[in-house]
Parts: sequence; C-alpha cells; structure tokens
Amino acid sequence: MAFLLRLISLAFLVCFGTNGAGKTTTIRMLLGIIKKDSGNITWNGKKVERKSVNFGYLPEERGVYPKTKIYDQLMYFARLKGMTIKDADSAIKSWAKVLKVEEYINMPAEKLSKGNQQKIQFMTSILHDPELIVLDEPFSGLDPVNTEILKNVIIDLVKKGKYIIMSSHQMASIEEFCTDILILNKGKTVLQGNLKEIKESYKANRLEISTDKNIDKYISEYNMDIEFSKNNEYSIKINSENDAHLLLKSLISDGLNVDKFEIKKPTLNDIFIEKVGEN
Repeated sequence: MAFLLRLISLAFLVCFGTNGAGKTTTIRMLLGIIKKDSGNITWNGKKVERKSVNFGYLPEERGVYPKTKIYDQLMYFARLKGMTIKDADSAIKSWAKVLKVEEYINMPAEKLSKGNQQKIQFMTSILHDPELIVLDEPFSGLDPVNTEILKNVIIDLVKKGKYIIMSSHQMASIEEFCTDILILNKGKTVLQGNLKEIKESYKANRLEISTDKNIDKYISEYNMDIEFSKNNEYSIKINSENDAHLLLKSLISDGLNVDKFEIKKPTLNDIFIEKVGEN
C-alpha cells in the first residue's frame, strides 16, 4: 500500500471510515507496528522504519507519564530520536510557544487537562522535524480554540514540505484543508482520490436559501425536503438544479426578497454515508 497524494504541490492524505473500518490498523501497518499479511510498504523507495525514514507518529491512544514533568518527557523523546540536548531544548521552547503550553512545561503531566496533554503528545511527534508525519485522530478531545491552533500548525507543516497522513472522523476539518481522501470500510478501500474531483462527479443535491418570509409552502409545491430551517434560512434537498431555479422564480414572482441562493454539491458527509452507511 503506497501513499503519495498532493495538497497544492505537497502531500496530505486523510484516511477515514466508520469505527472499526481499519484506519488505525492501516496506520500501524504503515509504520511497522503490526505485521502486514502481504504487500510492500515503502517511502521514497525505503522501508518505513526509524533507521531509514524520519517520521513522527501521534497514536490514537494518548500516553504521557503522569508524574513526570512535561519538559523532561519531551527531552527524553527528543533524545531517543537523536536530537542533541541543545537542539531539543530549542525545539521544545519553540513548539511550546506555538502550541500555547509554555506555562505547563515544568508541571507534571497529571496537572494538565486532557486537551493540553494531547498537545504535548503532538509535540513529541514533530520535535525532531520529521519528513513524514502520521496523525491518528489528532483533534479528538480538543476544544474549538485548541482545534484551530492545531489545524494551523498542521497546515504550516504541509507548507514547509512535510508529508502528512491523518486519520479523522471530523468531516469539516477534512474538507477544510485536504485535497485527497481514502475511505475505508471493513478494511477495504471503498473510495480514493482527489476530493474536488470526487465531489464534481456528483450532481448538485442541496439548496441553501435565505428569504425575508417563511417559504415552507413553496418548498412543498416542488416536492423538496427541508433538512434545516431557522429564521427563514433553509437547507433543502433537491432533485435537480432546475427545480431550485423554478423555486427561485416563484419566490421572486410573488415579491419575496431572496438574500441567499446557493446550489451545492453533496458534502463529504453525504458521500461518506452513501459509501458506508448501508453497512
């Protein structure tokens, strides 16, 4: 199994699927943590292992030493990865500032919240400046502020030429900065490729519209289903773009003000449910 997919001119692959689909198992096979049944896994022609590939790994299971100071833990892992004390110290201080955990650096891990412990563990996967970074559910348990911080760090890493493979359940995050996806179902690939091209292959199925009055009766006349409505803002399932334009024409003819009218392709969530929902 080989991954070489592109974000802009760089690489970013997101692997996702239902619980138990095989995402974490795939990652563990990639990194040699568990043995594969068959096939070859290489990175730039080299077997993926510590002696040949400089990679960083954030596992799904969170693991920090609760009684040990954060700085000592980070230094320990940095030294294991071959960093000098001076370089490790500089990297720890730099990343602590970026991830906004400077105030915790001399505390034992048990004093930190789950989210901050997770950011510390993320630091261990990138301190040594790896070329390949593998992240298994990196946003799990993070609040919106810390999620945004981590997103920006990941995007910056990609811009710097790092190759990232990430497992995630968060569709919004995937659509925000990923160009290539891999959907797994029961260990099998059910969809793989460029996200934009995949979405373009689908017909438009949703209309988002905002008006100055309730338009429920107009929507029912065209046999459309309302997914969401609040304060005269609607998300509507449509059968064709023509139906959406006919609805717009009716609203304008009756003198209603239309503030927003946007026909949209299926979301990644729609595609995901289509591919694995029945199972």
